[in-house]
Amino acid sequence: MGVAIELPERTRTLVQCDFDGTITEEDVSFMMLDAYADGDWRHLFREYQEGRITVGRFNTDAFAMVKADKDSLLRVFKKNIEIRPSFQELVDYCRGQDFRFVVVSNGLDFYIKEVLRDIGLADIEVFSARTRFKTDGISVQYIGPDGNHLDTDFKGAYVDSFLGEGYRVIYIGNGTSDIAPAGKCSHIFATGALLDHYKQTGIDYTAFTDFNQVIKGLKLL
Repeated sequence: MGVAIELPERTRTLVQCDFDGTITEEDVSFMMLDAYADGDWRHLFREYQEGRITVGRFNTDAFAMVKADKDSLLRVFKKNIEIRPSFQELVDYCRGQDFRFVVVSNGLDFYIKEVLRDIGLADIEVFSARTRFKTDGISVQYIGPDGNHLDTDFKGAYVDSFLGEGYRVIYIGNGTSDIAPAGKCSHIFATGALLDHYKQTGIDYTAFTDFNQVIKGLKLL
């Protein structure tokens, strides 16, 4: 009688996708801040870009300038929001391949979930800033996969968590905050500032402008 050979378990794949400027064509949070922030939020943003404050500090201080209610904020972007082409097809492809698809974003939970609900994808897993509407502004808090408060490297913390669970992680993003977490992943799909960065490195990546290109790239991995 032959000895049974134990085959290795198939590696599970997880696709981690940014939201603002990646799933959407524009940054939704910037639309809201431009419309309702009572203060110079762009000065704070420059400080974040220059590395003088964390993303957590930026969002906390910037959205504290916003006194508008939730419905008013949602109306700002609903007139102008554009979803990057073929997003539904990307989600359908990942589900068909049994890939776990998650959104991990420095953006705010209330508008991300509203957008996904409006396009019929409310069941997508979302990890983002938790928001509370108060009379003195919006309260923003980042909670990591371990349940503790985070002030920086929110996206990276989730990449580390997913890798620790044994996933092969594929990254899709567009911004400077995606550079560090993307570098930990098996493959990177990049646009915007993330693409500009990886053009200067020897790390393998796939450029995209719409999600049909991401689907084609996933089929080759």
